[in-house]
Order: sequence, then C-alpha cells, then structure tokens
Amino acid sequence: MAKQVAFVTGAGQGIGEAIATRLHDDGFRVAVVDLNIDNAEKVAKKLSPDGSEAIGIKADVSDRDSVFAAVDKAVDTFGDFNVIVNNAGLGPTTPIDTITPDQFKLVYGVNVGGVLWGAQAAHQAFKKLGHGGKIINATSQAGVVGNPNLALYSGTKFAVRGITQVLARDLAEEGITANAYAPGIVKTPMMFDIAHQV
Repeated sequence: MAKQVAFVTGAGQGIGEAIATRLHDDGFRVAVVDLNIDNAEKVAKKLSPDGSEAIGIKADVSDRDSVFAAVDKAVDTFGDFNVIVNNAGLGPTTPIDTITPDQFKLVYGVNVGGVLWGAQAAHQAFKKLGHGGKIINATSQAGVVGNPNLALYSGTKFAVRGITQVLARDLAEEGITANAYAPGIVKTPMMFDIAHQV
C-alpha cells in the first residue's frame, strides 16, 4: 500500500517541525513547507536524506497562489495528497494601541489567510485525486481564552476555530475532515519572542 502524503506549513522549526517529524515517523511522506526554504530543506534532509520520503518546499502562506503552487508541487512529487496541516503562524505581542495596519495585514494574512488558502488548495487536490482527506489547522490556547497583549494573535486564532468548524460541516459529505489543535505554551522560537517582550 502506498504511503500517504502530508503537507505541513511552518515546518522549518518549532511545532511544525515536530509535526512533520512525527508524521514521517508514522509512515507518511512529508512536504516540509516554510517561507524559509533553507529551514524547510534542512528538516526534509534530516527526515529523508535522499528526498524520497520528505521534501522542502518554499511557500508564503499569506499568498494564495504560493500555497496552491506548493500543494501542486507536493502532488507532482509524491503522486498523492492526503493531509494538510495549516500550522504556519505569527505571534507578535501587540498592546492594543501599538497595532499598525501593516501588522494587522501581516498577522491576519499568515494566520487566517494561510488557513483559508491551505484549505482551498487541499480541497482542490482532494477533488482532483478523487478521494477525501484531512485538513488540520493550528489554533491556540489564545484562541480559546483571550490572552493579554495578544489582540492580533488571539483574534486570528479565534477566527481559525470558526473557520475549522465551518469547514468540518461543509466538507464532511466529501469524506474530508477538518479539525484544529490548540497548543498552550511550547518551547519554540515564536514563544521565546513572546516571552521576551512581556
């Protein structure tokens, strides 16, 4: 039986790297997707030195075309597509009076746009391949209870919860499941950035 294919965004470090590693250990072929291609390729080579079981792909998840192109590359490389993990995210500390329009566009573009574009691209791939699949989105403990000084981040993660619930209802009849996970404090580069600003 052919191995299933997983696609993980923000997989060049932190939680995304850990998810990609676990999926590989569980027998998946993995597309390690990150804006930083050097990090993505480093993780992919660690998982599969010959590139047969893991590849690094560059994608800006806030850019719809970039996400669709990355999914197409994964399908072209591995011949299938079964799971997307929309994990990429930004978590700046943002006291309410400090938020700028550019910061709003960036954080919502990555954290919310990345989930929407990832879900769209995965849905298209599942339909083309003629089977269902799994869409897994990163929310956060901060998307369950609003955290101080994280208005932008918490707002995006509450949005991801809502989007995920809608996807689950809209896509169930096609054999596609949609779920979200909500980590608390995890020792990652992003968490260190938040901690150092508090």
